[in-house]
Amino acid sequence: DILSKLPNDYNLEAVMVKYPVVYQESMNTVLRQELIRFNRLTEVVRSSLINIRKAIKGLVVMSSELENVFDSMLVGKVPNMWAAKSYPSLKPMGSYIVDLLSRLQFFQEWINKGPPSVFWLSGFYFTQSFLTGVSQNYARKYTIPIDHIGFEFEVLKEEKNVDQKPNDGAYVKGLFLEGARWDMVKMVIGESLPKILFDVMPIIWLKPGISATFLHENIYFCPVYKTSARRGTLSTTGHSTNYVLSIELSSDQPEHHWINRGVAALCQLDD
Repeated sequence: DILSKLPNDYNLEAVMVKYPVVYQESMNTVLRQELIRFNRLTEVVRSSLINIRKAIKGLVVMSSELENVFDSMLVGKVPNMWAAKSYPSLKPMGSYIVDLLSRLQFFQEWINKGPPSVFWLSGFYFTQSFLTGVSQNYARKYTIPIDHIGFEFEVLKEEKNVDQKPNDGAYVKGLFLEGARWDMVKMVIGESLPKILFDVMPIIWLKPGISATFLHENIYFCPVYKTSARRGTLSTTGHSTNYVLSIELSSDQPEHHWINRGVAALCQLDD
């Protein structure tokens, strides 16, 4: 069933022709790097499922790795073989496959129709490369050193889509707020409603600018994590495997109020 739903690998040659590496558009490089990572993952998923089918028929030897994949599927867990090539995820097997297929579809639409007006932040394998791409486009457009650039954050009224791309920066969606909610009336961070653990954030405009000019008034520095584990290890790139960045959310309460509540934004939930 998973094999039938899994699309073919991305054609990287065709993508490189359509989206060449150009100085003005760093997103083309981001797209290519993401497709390489997802091709690696889908290759492992596809080959392991094909080999399990053969092993059950007795055509190949059932190795310990294949046995682990088979056992994991029986209990609805993501196999170690897949997790080694995968983005961080705490989802069970069924939800993981649905999430993976959604990510593959997101990039396929990007290839077919061009860069989206709103980027699905949670869909990226390596989110930091996308953020660097946004900063790099701004730095090259205005010839500013990239290490002087930071992000300001504006939460929009729109929750799903925006027709026009911004002149600078990018619109992103797909974040969940834990420990608080976004008040759409006051446009500030507010107390969670009873029995609602997570609140879906509206579209956020990442606005690059010279970080020395930012005011940082009446805001909460909300950390963004890829999973609810809220911990990660430093990878060879110098980035955490889980922490992404801190976004500034408008607040009418002092910052320690939200720190005590452990408020954070997550790229994906555990179900």
